[in-house]
Amino acid sequence: MQTLARAGLLVSTIGIVVACASSAPQLTAPAGVTPPVAAQRPHAVPSPNGSRVDPYYWLRDDTRQSPDVLAYLNAENAYKDAVLGPTRPQQEQLYGEIVGRLKQDDASPLTLRRGHWYYTRYETGKEYPVLCRRAGSKDAPEQVLLDGNAMAQGKGFFQIGAYDVSPDNGLLAWTEDTVGRRQYTLRFKNLRTGKTYADAIANVEPEIAWAGDSLTVLYVEKDPVTLLSERVRRHALGATGPDALVHEEKDPSFYMGVGRSKSDQYLFIALQSTLVSEWRYADARDPQLKFRPVLPREADHEYQVEHLGGDFIIRSNWQAPNFRLMRARVAASADKHAWQVVVPHAGDVLIEGFDVFRDYLAINERSGGLRKIRIKPWRGGQEFYVKSDEPAYTAGLGVNHEIDSSTLRYEYSSLTTPLTTYDYDMRTGQQALVKREPVLGDFDPANYATEFVFAPARDGARIPVSLVYRKGVKRDGSAPLLQYGYGSYGASMDPSFSSARLSLLDRGFVYAIAHVRGGQDLGRAWYEDGKLLKKMNTFTDFIDVTEFLVREKYGAKDRIFAVGRSAGGLLMGAIANLRPDLYRGIVTSVPFVDVVTTMLDESIPLTTNEFDEWGNPKHKASYDYMLAYSPYDNIKAQDYPAILCITGLWDSQVQYYEPAKWVAKLRALKTDRNALLFHVNLEAGHGGKSGRFQKYRDTAMEYAFMLREAGIER
Repeated sequence: MQTLARAGLLVSTIGIVVACASSAPQLTAPAGVTPPVAAQRPHAVPSPNGSRVDPYYWLRDDTRQSPDVLAYLNAENAYKDAVLGPTRPQQEQLYGEIVGRLKQDDASPLTLRRGHWYYTRYETGKEYPVLCRRAGSKDAPEQVLLDGNAMAQGKGFFQIGAYDVSPDNGLLAWTEDTVGRRQYTLRFKNLRTGKTYADAIANVEPEIAWAGDSLTVLYVEKDPVTLLSERVRRHALGATGPDALVHEEKDPSFYMGVGRSKSDQYLFIALQSTLVSEWRYADARDPQLKFRPVLPREADHEYQVEHLGGDFIIRSNWQAPNFRLMRARVAASADKHAWQVVVPHAGDVLIEGFDVFRDYLAINERSGGLRKIRIKPWRGGQEFYVKSDEPAYTAGLGVNHEIDSSTLRYEYSSLTTPLTTYDYDMRTGQQALVKREPVLGDFDPANYATEFVFAPARDGARIPVSLVYRKGVKRDGSAPLLQYGYGSYGASMDPSFSSARLSLLDRGFVYAIAHVRGGQDLGRAWYEDGKLLKKMNTFTDFIDVTEFLVREKYGAKDRIFAVGRSAGGLLMGAIANLRPDLYRGIVTSVPFVDVVTTMLDESIPLTTNEFDEWGNPKHKASYDYMLAYSPYDNIKAQDYPAILCITGLWDSQVQYYEPAKWVAKLRALKTDRNALLFHVNLEAGHGGKSGRFQKYRDTAMEYAFMLREAGIER
């Protein structure tokens, strides 16, 4: 093998880069540059269980206009830029690699709905999607519904939330966000004339649904302070004055959404808290749109509904922790004792979702830690699975609008296989490749290997771990390793492909997903064991996976990195306090790190909805437990890993001041010389920058941070 040695760097001809790491900090501030020091202004945070003093509470500014706060955030950005200055060429190289793998003039697969073929396409050099359709045939002339590039001009942030075409195919309704705070505006367009109507309804959720008259739209109105979904209203196109109230939700623990049945016969209002569901339905052709519950809400009962023939098909956890599928006559659905079992409960199979067809039922399930698709004929015949030959993969139901079709559109991906769309003939078992996401350049999946293993937890549980690396990386305990985790809300982190990640794999990184408790990777019990008064399992699982991977020589003990976002940022903050010695560096974005203070404040978005996830700190047992792991409250005088923290000023899910306070307190107490960097996107929310390519600027920054700390400067 031909190699080139340069400044401790070894570059092999197969594309793997390996470097010798140093135990000393790799990222340091230039001479004369010092980190910002936030002033300490003691503030009492009261609760029924005692008062706590928060010295950095002043960093909360709901207007986002305080000169003191903005000055501090800008100072943090300037310090981060100074420390990362030497990595700027590497960031540009990484950004070029990542964007260079993307096909710029790309388009999504066409999907058929009411006689029109819909798709989204991108244009070379442009950031935003163009939404299009073709009438009757895939070869018919293109009609542009919305051009995101034109709509985004002059805006620092722009995002199309959702769009829906009226049943008569003539009108378009869509929602858009121009701030990043998820407060959308509802707008309308005549698809026959191209006219955009003056109607504009602000502060709504993204989802919308047309009634059968093709003139009336349902939408969800948000509280302007808490941003909770409060009311469903109906808007008649062109009408002035207040829109009619359809449903008002008095319980602040519920989210609301609106939708339309696949059959087009019914409109739905879906109400969901952490542990309780209620679906309400109305005939889409009813001028009064009178809604009634499919089944009134009941404690600890979650369900979802679709319509087929004269029945509702229902996914329910009634007497079924991992859910089962039931069938009920529409008129009798409110009596769940009259429901009939379609797919029974299984202790080792979690039913995550389903789709209905005239002759088939498609089921998305999770078993053995993997997401799979099962097909059940309605009339006779054996159930069967859509198969895969890879050890770690994910298969998900795609967009299937046509209820009479026997073709299932589904999506498949693995850590080495780009997102692939198939059309699967449920009658014959034959499948046709519709599209595989292109990866430009010299990508060859045969150059990479993936594994699916189980790591032992300290209490005897077995934690699934998905791994990917470039072939040729030695399993001798010398490779840098990046471990990702989430572990909340029952969300399962599937082993799916990332073309951006290739820039790490090709430089010798091993990438691991720790499927920790708090997700539903192994069923509902896996979730229950990682929430409320068992939340600590999420953190110790992640740590135990790290120790296992080091012990098994997947990664070097002094070159382990961890990454987590949002609730995964809570995980990052917890492991930083619990086992800072295990990690060389931590990257966290929009992290939920100030658990107790946030959950005490019911004016903050998400708080009242999430007592069943974290606990209510007004109750002493929950207060004490949350206080014991809350990252912000448990920072102490000790050495911490190098940390890169990212937030968005307009984040509506995890407010910017949580990570701002966390970073400020870390600076005051940590005893090491490792880098602590805070990047604040001033024109972004929870999802980061808008646009197809701009988000990869942050990715390149994150990768450069880790590569430099790993001793890899190429």
